[in-house]
This record gives sequence, structure tokens and C-alpha cells, in this order.
Amino acid sequence: MQIHRSAHARNFIVLPNSLVQERRLTFTARGLLADLLSRPDSWSEDAQHMADSSPQGRATIRAALKELREAGYYLVVKVRMPDGTIRSETHVFDVPHRPGAEIIRQGAEEAAASQAQPVAPRPASGEPTSGSCEALPVKNRKKAPSLPLPEAPADHDAGAAPELPARSAGGRAKTATMTTEPPNGQTRAAASALHRALLSEPRLRLGEVEMLELAPLAARWLERGFGPAELAAALLPGLPQRIHSPRAVVRTRLRDKLPPVYAPEQPRVPSPHECANCRTPVPRSGVCGPCQGRPRQGVAVGGGAAYTPAGAARVRATLRGTAAAQVSAA
Repeated sequence: MQIHRSAHARNFIVLPNSLVQERRLTFTARGLLADLLSRPDSWSEDAQHMADSSPQGRATIRAALKELREAGYYLVVKVRMPDGTIRSETHVFDVPHRPGAEIIRQGAEEAAASQAQPVAPRPASGEPTSGSCEALPVKNRKKAPSLPLPEAPADHDAGAAPELPARSAGGRAKTATMTTEPPNGQTRAAASALHRALLSEPRLRLGEVEMLELAPLAARWLERGFGPAELAAALLPGLPQRIHSPRAVVRTRLRDKLPPVYAPEQPRVPSPHECANCRTPVPRSGVCGPCQGRPRQGVAVGGGAAYTPAGAARVRATLRGTAAAQVSAA
């Protein structure tokens, strides 16, 4: 076998013969080790990228790396950083040197441990080294203490603002007993009617507290003679596909779709006034026109019962003459 070698001026590496001729390693492992040694010092590549950029599969690359790791050519060290994260550092050797790998592992662990140590010394008892004790707040013993606030009377004004829960020194609110008035019968009836109206629509499910909150608006519908059926007809049609706030939708429709109140038509009351002489109904009290000497107004159409037969006869004669003229013309 004759070997032909060329002189290289750039882009070449020098490998020991013991590495290239290592018969304990497969040709894939030796070729992969030569490829890793040809990379620069800051090269970063994992097994997945090696397999994706070569004809061998991921299983073959993992097996070759395992051979190099067992032979002492490949080492991965886990280093914990000061911020708590863990970083992997990869070391590749051209000569199997297990003591060197152990030294690298120990050096990385010592460096990480030294970085994780606190810089500030452990505090100890003693005099302060900075500042002065006068800077601290000192209680004024001569100042009169502030008196506590007077307690509110039991029968305070009902329209006053509700008392807010007191807060402790740490900022947390102290628990206080709050009394709420129970709903009356009208409110419960309105809430029940609203519940029956919304029972068939799962997108408008409301809780008891929300029903009682909307009960005053529903009570206005009940006062105007509308029941659960009318409420359902006004609240359910035309709902959007997604409802984010059922309470807001029901409140808006109860307020906007409330029918107006129409005053009932009053019946026409006949005039109570009569003529003082003939007792004929007149628009106002007094004497009617004929009793005062004024002529009685005639009938606007016709001339009374005496003129009706004569008018009807003239109409019939006219119709007969028109029919006879049409026959003669035909």
C-alpha cells in the first residue's frame, strides 16, 4: 500500500497515530472524533445536529459518542451557575486521559462553588460602622397620646355611608360582621319570575345574588302586567353566540325593552246640561237656540222623512231611463 500525502498550508489538523489507529473504536467513532477535533474551541453541537448533518442516524451517533465517552475521548460536565441554572460543558481529547477528565470535572465544580458563595460576610454583633443612632426615630415621651375615635351610635342614620372594614398594622382588613336586610315578598316574586323566564337558556344562568340584584328591574315589568312569558320573549331572542357577562345582558335588556305606560282611553261623557225650557241637551247651561227665537238648523242631507220617498222615486226613474237608453243604443 502506497500512501500519498500533500503539504497543507492552512485548514488542517495534526492527529496522533494512536487515535486514528485505535482498533477498539469503530470507524464511525474514530471519524466522529476526528471531526470534533477539527472544530474550533468554541464550537457548539449536539448529537441531534450531528445526526441531521451526516448520513448516519441518531442511534449510530449516540453509540459512537458512548464509545468515545467510555474510551476517555469525550466528556460532558454539568455545571451549576450562580443563578441556579445548570449548563453542560463538553470536552474532547485527542489522547485518552481519564485523570485529565477528572481534573476538569473537579475544577468546574470548584469554580461553580466559589461563584455561588455570598460576597458579603456573615453579620455579627457589635457597634454600627456607619450612620448614627440619632438617625433612628425616637419616641417623644412629652407628647400627649392621641385619644381613640368615638364609637358611632347604634341608631345612626340609615342613609349614611357604610363603615369600611378596619385595617390592622400589617395592612390586612379585620373581619367585621355585616348585616343585610332580607328581600321582601315583592323582590322575591320578581326574582322568581325572572328565574322562570331565563330557565330555558343555559347561557343566561344567574346566581341567587344576581337574581336579587336584578329583581327591581323585573318588578317594574310585573307592575305593568307582564309575566315570565313576556320576560322570556323580551330577553331570549337575538342573543349573541358567546356571552361573557350574562348579568350585564339581562340588566341591559330589562332596562331598554321595558314597554311604555299608555294611559287608558277615557269614555266620552255626555253633556249634563239641558235647556231650561224644553229640556233639550245643550253643550252648556242656559236656553237652547230655538227657545231664544233662532231658526232650527235643517238636516244637511235630504229634507227629512217627507222628502225621502220622492228622492228614491227620482233615483229609480233615472236608473230606468239610463238602462232603456243603453238597450236602444245596442
